[in-house]
Amino acid sequence: MAERKWTYDHIPSQSGRVILITGGNSGLGYQEALMMAKKGAEVIVAGRDRNKVNTAIKTIAKQVPNAKLSNVMLDLADLNSVSNCAKEVQQTYERIDLLINNAGVMIPSFSRTKQGFELQFGTNHLGHFALTGQLLPLILQTPNSRIASMTSLAGIAGSIDFSDLNYENRRYMKMLAYGQSKLANLMFINELANRLKNAGSKTIAVAAHPGGSPTNLQRSGGFFFRRILTPLTSQPASKGALPILRAACDPKVDNGSFWAPSGLFGLTGSPVEVKMPPKAVNKAQCEQLWDISERLTGVSYAKFLPAGN
Repeated sequence: MAERKWTYDHIPSQSGRVILITGGNSGLGYQEALMMAKKGAEVIVAGRDRNKVNTAIKTIAKQVPNAKLSNVMLDLADLNSVSNCAKEVQQTYERIDLLINNAGVMIPSFSRTKQGFELQFGTNHLGHFALTGQLLPLILQTPNSRIASMTSLAGIAGSIDFSDLNYENRRYMKMLAYGQSKLANLMFINELANRLKNAGSKTIAVAAHPGGSPTNLQRSGGFFFRRILTPLTSQPASKGALPILRAACDPKVDNGSFWAPSGLFGLTGSPVEVKMPPKAVNKAQCEQLWDISERLTGVSYAKFLPAGN
């Protein structure tokens, strides 16, 4: 029998759960925060603009009067901000049931993070790698917790250049840089899932992509991308959020799994499990990226998740 289309109605009650969503103030992240609040979770909206975060919280509260909502400031392009965010969360909360690594930047002009990394790699991958690592003790002590990271179709087609991850020597091509950062998201989840399994942890790590979804990320994409291509190949953000919400909430989801829209080319449709691309599960390269990420961020997972064989 074919599986029924998975919808918002399939999300079980999230009452009693604490959920942190990066970039939860706009686009896909806002929809994730809204749906989790409707399902009874206590939602921490993490973002870099306090006014925008507070506006999003007020908007959700109007739709969900009894919602449990809070904010924490987080600029993923600044590792000091990431560290401060993690410390504040650890001091305020006794548990994190779900971390959704949702925020990101897409095809901006060339620039660097506070610590000098290429902006997309530094924000989309290194920022989330550092945040997850620093929140890991809190996540691991929470029964049946999950870490869910958002990637994109660009990540499936992307490639990693270990000789020049931060575009110090090669010509900057913003779409290729974006693909590299989103492939890194997948490689991170694959390696994290393996380390969680080897450690005997009940915490799981999963990934998803939204297909084509018109959100604020596309604002750097130009007229054709924003006004013509995106509307023809996308679904609303409320639908684009469902793959990561299924990865995050479906009780049947397995550690290391990858979720995406079921339609043609993975652009639209209800969320289903799909295979990780071969580049994302290359053991040697995943371990190489992990080691580089620990060195660049100064965040080590070794105390809690030693490398497996």
